[in-house]
Amino acid sequence: MSTSNFVDVSHHLSPETRARGVNPMKDIIRIALENPNLIALANGDPDSALNPISRIDYSVASVTSGEDPVLEWIALGANAPTQVLSTSQDEESKLRLRTALRYGHGAGHPDALQTVSRLTNAYHHAPHHVPTMTLGNADAITKVFRLLGGPGDYFLADEFTFIPMPLAAEAHGVKWVPVTIDAGGIVPEELERILASWDPERGRRPHVLYTVPSGQNPTGSTLTVERRKRIYEIAQRYDLIIVEDDPYYFLQYDLDKADGTAPKKFPPSFLSMDVDGRVIRIDSFSKIMAPGMRLGWITSHPTFHNHLVKLIDLSTQHPHGFGQVLITQLLGPSGWQLTGFDRWVRGLCAEYQRRRDLLLALFARDVASTGLASTYVPQAGMFLWARVHFERHPRFKGALPLEGRAGDGEGARVPRTNTRQLMKELFDACVAGGLLICPAYVFTIGTDPKYDDVPSHVDDRSHFIRLTFAGSEETMTAGIPILGRVLKEFFAGAPEA
Repeated sequence: MSTSNFVDVSHHLSPETRARGVNPMKDIIRIALENPNLIALANGDPDSALNPISRIDYSVASVTSGEDPVLEWIALGANAPTQVLSTSQDEESKLRLRTALRYGHGAGHPDALQTVSRLTNAYHHAPHHVPTMTLGNADAITKVFRLLGGPGDYFLADEFTFIPMPLAAEAHGVKWVPVTIDAGGIVPEELERILASWDPERGRRPHVLYTVPSGQNPTGSTLTVERRKRIYEIAQRYDLIIVEDDPYYFLQYDLDKADGTAPKKFPPSFLSMDVDGRVIRIDSFSKIMAPGMRLGWITSHPTFHNHLVKLIDLSTQHPHGFGQVLITQLLGPSGWQLTGFDRWVRGLCAEYQRRRDLLLALFARDVASTGLASTYVPQAGMFLWARVHFERHPRFKGALPLEGRAGDGEGARVPRTNTRQLMKELFDACVAGGLLICPAYVFTIGTDPKYDDVPSHVDDRSHFIRLTFAGSEETMTAGIPILGRVLKEFFAGAPEA
């Protein structure tokens, strides 16, 4: 496959993107970076000799000793073996400090771009897609939404999702259409139903699907390979751009083979299936290194890359040099390299799997045993999605009348139960009991009451709570018994006021 096989994606660009010009000063900086031997009298780049930083040493976990570097890092604490990665103004290194701390080009420093490109190709094999450095996932997502969406556009998304991201797009006039998901992620049949039955009077048919395929936040669901293939086929048929937001890709579980042989590979991504150039993949170091790094990257069609660079050069500018130095050194010849990185993330998988299994065991003992809530085993991510059985609550109402209510109609257009009200009460009861949970209704995408985009109103299916196993074992051990006790008290039920 080569870029010649990629389809034309220019019609997916937003009006804002089409109108945006090139930052002429950044073009000069690009020329300077690509031609270091030029005598530069062009840019107002402070002399590196005046930078009050001569050297940076990063002390990082060693991945060469022990069977599981993450387990060793946790168990030994301050005594765990480390490796020092250094960069200075003048000493030879993969990315010199004097280069990293200069003004740069919107795509990122070339050495950092080569690093994330090697990383991407090691796991996804996408040699003709182009990387763009970002300030983490949120920065990447909001830029991609601006790249593709404008007033009146419709985007598709998981019906339960990390809501700040859709809200950011709404400020640019984008409207959202939720797609039903279950324990296996987006249901392809529901996606196709929405697209096939789209009413032209409503506006342009959705041309973007935003999804979190691995360890989805908040549901913890992971798309099967079969569903990914089916969704990609639908995207080809209906000319969709897939925005693959995958911060939990390297936190996948049950990867070890039962016979003790070599571990299984990470499952294929949408990017690895992309023959058209219609996938925009978003990655981040936040979940596998540290969220405060604020460093990630987008992998996309060259057309999208070029326009993203224009946006970056006229807004946030390139990501900070400190983070780009770290990942370049860490994954370079003097650091972990790709084999060490793989050892580290597989160690993370093993550690988070242990925490997941602890939370599941506590949930089974203290919550599921009450018969008032249930859950399934997440295959990736950081979250447990627990269904609360409100239909067993003494004040549950399962067939609210339609007459006289806003959005009068049938099917998905209005709530038919009081699930949302009961969930609000349960949330308040948990807080009063000393426990903070995330109720499903904070993750729901609003629907247009004129259309049945989902089979039933999302409020009637907001009987879930999100629990995390990303924190300490002490937190889980203390919190889950409170949830079990609060549920039993809440379901005992005081009469409705």
